Amino acid sequence: MARIAGVDVPDNKRVEVAIQRIYGIGPTLALKVLQTAGVADNPRVRDLVEADLNLIREIVDKEYKVEGDLRREVNMNIRRLMDIGSYRGLRHRRGLPAHGQRTKTNARTKRGARKTVAGRRRTAR
Repeated sequence: MARIAGVDVPDNKRVEVAIQRIYGIGPTLALKVLQTAGVADNPRVRDLVEADLNLIREIVDKEYKVEGDLRREVNMNIRRLMDIGSYRGLRHRRGLPAHGQRTKTNARTKRGARKTVAGRRRTAR
């Protein structure tokens, strides 16, 4: 396995897909990195020449914020929102959706498993 930005990228996948395993690199950025490196035809990682791999490593390390640095920045941004007491910060603190989604129904992923409350059933008419 090739190692780029501290992440083992799979050898059997195409380069464009394989470098998306790195936190902070998505489809668009992957294409941009490959164009900058001059890698054509989107080969598999195992078919890349060592020089191409080194060039991709260099581009990712020098030009983009990925992995640990990016995770740290995102966590600091969330912590800042919580410290200043903004609405979004309060939503993060309470573990609820921060982007305006409804929570009366849905939002199960954020709120966790259902907790049954006694006396909440509809009364029979």
